[in-house]
Amino acid sequence: MKFSEVRINQEYSASFTISDEMVRTFAEITGDKNPVHLDEEYAKNTRFKKRICHGMLVASLISKVLGMDFPGPGTILVRQQLSYRAPVFVGETVKVHVKVVDKKEEKQRLILQTNVIKSDGTVAIEGQAEVLIEQ
Repeated sequence: MKFSEVRINQEYSASFTISDEMVRTFAEITGDKNPVHLDEEYAKNTRFKKRICHGMLVASLISKVLGMDFPGPGTILVRQQLSYRAPVFVGETVKVHVKVVDKKEEKQRLILQTNVIKSDGTVAIEGQAEVLIEQ
């Protein structure tokens, strides 16, 4: 999408289901093998009572949306702010919701609200990103 085509208050959403395979692959790639993510028996004894997904795995879905869907190819992440509000459990479906809150015409940058919302409406990640559009 070209910078000139983006409008303030424009929105985009995409849904993802976090699979066990995604969690295990993320753990292998990053080396974060915290048992709260990988071991059901261990996780049963935590405050969460079951395995939770890596927060950065869930947040990386924001990057996927920005770089591939909206605004899409040519988008460069310049700054990102994340607040983790609720755990996402293995097997859970989440929605990445992006909303354009500002445009910086002189730098061809967008300020985006980037939230991850669980299927029950709970906000798992509340965030904001600044992106550069190369087009």
